[in-house]
Order: sequence, then C-alpha cells, then structure tokens
Amino acid sequence: MKTQHISQIARKPLLSFAPVETAPRGDVLVLVFLRGAADVLNMVVPHGEDEYYKLRPALSIPRPDDSKSKKEERTVDLDGFFGLHPILSPLLPIWQEGHLGLVHACGAHDDSHSHFKAQELMERGVDNEGGSASGWLGRHLATLNTGNPSPMRAIALGELPQRSLYGSVPVSSLRSIEDFKLRGNETAVLQMQAALGALYSGKDPLSGLGRETLRILDTLEKIAPSSDERVYPDSSFGRGLREIASIIKAEVGLEVAAIDLDGWDTHFAQGVQTGLMPRLMNDLAEGLAAFHEEMLDHADRLTLVVMTEFGRRAYENASLGTDHGHGGMMMLIGGNLNTRGVFGQWPGLKPHQLYGPGDLAVTTDYRDILGEICAKRLNNPALDNIFPDYAVKMQNLFL
Repeated sequence: MKTQHISQIARKPLLSFAPVETAPRGDVLVLVFLRGAADVLNMVVPHGEDEYYKLRPALSIPRPDDSKSKKEERTVDLDGFFGLHPILSPLLPIWQEGHLGLVHACGAHDDSHSHFKAQELMERGVDNEGGSASGWLGRHLATLNTGNPSPMRAIALGELPQRSLYGSVPVSSLRSIEDFKLRGNETAVLQMQAALGALYSGKDPLSGLGRETLRILDTLEKIAPSSDERVYPDSSFGRGLREIASIIKAEVGLEVAAIDLDGWDTHFAQGVQTGLMPRLMNDLAEGLAAFHEEMLDHADRLTLVVMTEFGRRAYENASLGTDHGHGGMMMLIGGNLNTRGVFGQWPGLKPHQLYGPGDLAVTTDYRDILGEICAKRLNNPALDNIFPDYAVKMQNLFL
C-alpha cells in the first residue's frame, strides 16, 4: 500500500510585484474558518495508507471497499488514495464538476498547539507575534484600490469582525440582514432617516461614524431575502451562508466575506458516524453544497476557502477523541480551479514521517494557497505587503 501521494502541484518561483493604485475587481472571496482545529484526517481520509488504520482502531473511517461495513459508513473515494468522510458526500457533486480542490498536509509552521496563538498568527498571516498587527485580508483590501465605494466591500458574519479583516478598510459586521433594517411605517422610517442624517451632518468623528452606519443601512435595505428554495442547514452557519449569497446576488459591491464554524476541538467522544464531529461536518457539507448550488451562475467570479488553525494528532486518544496536532487541510471551491484534485505532498503517517509528538506534517504553507488566490483570483499582486517576510510559492491551482 503506498504511503506517498504524488503531488499535483507545479512549483514555480515567486515573482515580485509592486502594489497597484487602481485595479479592476477580482472574485468575491468567501473565507470559512473552522475554529477549534478540525480533524482533517477524518474529513479527507487517506484510506490508501495502512498506517491510518493502525493509528485509529476506533475512530478511522472504513475503506471504500470494506465489506464488513455498511456502504453508507465507508469513505467516499476520490482518487484511489484519498476519500471524503461519508457525511461530506454532499460535496461529491462539486468535486465531480471540477469546482472542488483539496490541499492536504497544509497549514502554518507554528508548533505551539495553542488555538489562540495559531489562529492569531494565521489570521495575521505572519510567523511570529511581533509581526504586523493587521490581518492578511485587511492588508489585501488596503493594497487593492478597486474604486469601490460600497460600505459592504467587506463583511464579517458574526458579532465581531474576524482577526483576518483587521486593518484600515472598514468592515461591516452583521448577524442578519433583517436585523439591521429599519422597520415600521414607511413615512416614519423616512422621517427617522432624515433626522439621523441631520444629526450626523457634522465633521466630528462620531458624525462620520454615524453617516457610515446610515450608508450600511441604506445598502442593506436594497437587499431582498433570498427566495431560493435550496435548503440550508438551520444553524447560524447555514443562515450566514444564505445571507452571503443574498448580498452577492444583490450586486452591492461585496469583495470579501468571512464566516466561522466553531466547535472542532474534539478531545473527547469525537464520533465516527454520529456525535459531535459528524454533526459539524453535516453542517459544513450541507451548507457548502446549498451555497454552491445557489451561486453556480456566479462560480466564475467566486472563490470560497475553508481552513482551520491546525489539524489533530494522527493517533486517537484514550477518550475516543484526538488531541491538538499540526498539519491541516484547506478546501477550495470555485469555477476557476486549474483541475480538481487532492493537492500537496503527502508526508505519510509512519512513525518517522510524523511531526513532533505524532502529528501530520505540514508540507504546504497556507500562505502559498492564499497568496495565489490574492494574485490570480482577487487581482492583487501585492503579496509582499499581504504576507510580509514570506515569499509566496505559487502552486498553480487556479486559472
């Protein structure tokens, strides 16, 4: 049984570009962050490696041809070596149409095993805590002037903006479009808007903030709730994706949207076919499938990325869970992939191939993937600014 998966990545040298002053808008980027460190080995399963089953006698996902298991419990094969957890099978049609790419053994080189530190560094796009305080998406927005005046240029779904969006460009944070709309008698609403406009007509900072809020409210009023009949999960994640789809389709100038799916810290009773992690995977798969189907007409100008701060330990623990690991995985969804595939150099799971205390090694830096997206899909070549002190290696994953 092979332990080395042949990489489909064509490695190319980095080209240096100067930041642009103005540029046409690229794709809309949707960033999904799986907070808590998802167990990627049970999401994109290396069923072609015997060592995986030795390390996880209770938690492993059966091989696609395992006759001792029910068909609905087996790994859904992708390429003869990797496969999807069966609960992620709603993503299979996206894979088959060439709109899904997976990058395994991908992540940061921080080995602290700390959620807080790993998320902090990854969202800032730096190697150490003394690096730039802004987020990598914030720097992307600041270095790419698209001439876009929309107050909805960047949105964060949730209570507060994600750390990756921190920077000089304002970010709109919302839980629901409807929650932000002014309601009541139409005449009364117009009178209220006029009164607020007069109140915030000054030149002081508070008035400027008030006018920006009114701009956001005015933009949100133009967005109708999605009438699409596709079923999203009845969860904050599912509702958030539906909101993002509505905003994209409303053509109000959205360039970047960030949304989280929390709860992946599965030290205890992780679950194989049922339980905590399978419920999270169901939420993720059903949400992404519904979003992709609704946005299929926009696929040629839309890129969605799923990432997590690090993976889990390669071997299961005594509590039928997995501890903090190292190498993770990224999902890429969009209509501009060079080819579908499980990309990256597979390091293997034999004892001498594991990293540190028993982790999947990192063979592809997450910034190589995000950097290529910035340069090729977001039309921003200012990679030295977006990821300071790191030379992005183009992976040739995108057109």
